[in-house]
Amino acid sequence: MLPQMAAYPGPTSPSPAKVYEWKKDLSPVGTEAKQQLRATDSHCRSRPLDLVFIIDSSRSVRPGEFEKVKIFLSDMVDTLDVSADATRVAVVNYASTVKIEFFLKDHLRKESLKQAISLIEPLAAGTMTGLAIKKAMDEAFTEKSGARQKSKNISKVAIIVTDGRPQDQVEEVSAAARASGIEIYAVGVDRADIGSLKLMASNPLEDHVFYVETYGVIEKLTSKFRETLCGVDACEMGHNCQHICVGNTTYYHCKCRPGYVLNEDKRTCSIANDGAGNQRNDGFNNGHNNGESSASVDACELGHNCQHTCVGSGSSYYCTCPPGFVLMEDKRSCFKATNDDGDGSASLDHCGMGHDCEHICVSSNGSYNCKCRMGFVLNEDKKTCSRLDHCGMGHDCEHICVSSNGSYNCKCRMGFVLNEDKKTCSRLDHCGMGHDCEHICVSSNGSYNCKCRMGFVLNEDKKTCSRLDHCGMGHDCEHICVSSNGSYNCKCRMGFVLNEDKKTCSRLDHCGMGHDCEHICVSSNGSYNCKCRMGFVLNEDKKTCSRKSVWTRLFS
Repeated sequence: MLPQMAAYPGPTSPSPAKVYEWKKDLSPVGTEAKQQLRATDSHCRSRPLDLVFIIDSSRSVRPGEFEKVKIFLSDMVDTLDVSADATRVAVVNYASTVKIEFFLKDHLRKESLKQAISLIEPLAAGTMTGLAIKKAMDEAFTEKSGARQKSKNISKVAIIVTDGRPQDQVEEVSAAARASGIEIYAVGVDRADIGSLKLMASNPLEDHVFYVETYGVIEKLTSKFRETLCGVDACEMGHNCQHICVGNTTYYHCKCRPGYVLNEDKRTCSIANDGAGNQRNDGFNNGHNNGESSASVDACELGHNCQHTCVGSGSSYYCTCPPGFVLMEDKRSCFKATNDDGDGSASLDHCGMGHDCEHICVSSNGSYNCKCRMGFVLNEDKKTCSRLDHCGMGHDCEHICVSSNGSYNCKCRMGFVLNEDKKTCSRLDHCGMGHDCEHICVSSNGSYNCKCRMGFVLNEDKKTCSRLDHCGMGHDCEHICVSSNGSYNCKCRMGFVLNEDKKTCSRLDHCGMGHDCEHICVSSNGSYNCKCRMGFVLNEDKKTCSRKSVWTRLFS
């Protein structure tokens, strides 16, 4: 990572022809990176963005790698001018599900924004990149969520960071996002599918698709994005011209102020000669120096490479730094000083010069030490940090201990709930929480099952009950089987009676049970009929008989 410089006077405003004259900030080659940081930051402040990071946190992204992604986001934030009227930032976190960590309207100060980034946790398995792009387009880039109106012409930019192949379709949803005015950059890491990155990114692809081999070097993309998003002029990116830098978006060259000539190194300038060996500083080639000798010229005014203050001394000069800064060994550059001892003395900020601490750098005794944020411990390499396992240090959870935020929480196994003491667990009564069983509810394995009372069976919906058909399960009734009270009974058809074995049936003798026939009783179909003996006929009452007449007997 580039060392973070303290603020100091920068270059003067450029002319319309993109010619930049650096009067107070002429630094050697070794500080070009620092100049690049300052120039770019200044330019970024002039270009507001609605910027949404879409980050992959699937299982393939290990915890340490995910921390690198958060550092990358934090470094990007450092390069932007974050405010309500400048750049607004949102983060969409995804795996098999998608979570908007915060919206464009939520954090309008760098400190708050970086704190929110540090609290982001990875999700789980799966790589639903298309779903994440759609959620960003439908929810994160809306005016309700903090995006500016189209009439304000604020650029909408999405930066996708992923290390895998999408498990859903990305081509159509990416095209829709681009058509809505969102410029998409795709960053692939390690196992990322280059073809998918190209399907997602805006054109030209060579400016919108990036790839790094590991998460360990992803932060190197910070300067690339800084240049890409800000559109920085080559001179603004940093130069080593002593007087004037003339550049475009591709390259720059150096020029000298009037009265000076460019030296062979094409960077520094010397006072021009008038042809007779006399130095001149009036900017005209007339062979005169207006009565002034070169000795009367302030060496600092002739050009210097002091980062802060130049002090003329005869025909030479030396550099000094303002309070709070110390002069570097090159005797030209300044770095912010620290006063760790509290005695008013200044020492070099070694952290500001660059460090390899994963979390926090502390300058101390001519060097620096690394420290970790709360909830983490320093590893044996004294540079990287691991999350502190408070559970491993001892806990009083009855079931499960989960380390989090510098402490730990207790959780219960499936089918149990945490008691009010936040430590012990009780079996969860899912039936008591409400159910839709018709008869009986039984809590079981973190859920519940339905059962039926005796004589009933559970229907296919697993909730309602129907009376059990014991007859359908097999019986030994001769005539009719009737299911009843968890068993069955036998009955006989009409005209029959159940025998003593309660299974078989005999025909019912209704005549034997009593009748009012005068002559003969005939049992039939569950009842009986009356008949008469020979020589008699049944009367109309169907019961009594009369002797037949002679006439009837002759013709019968």
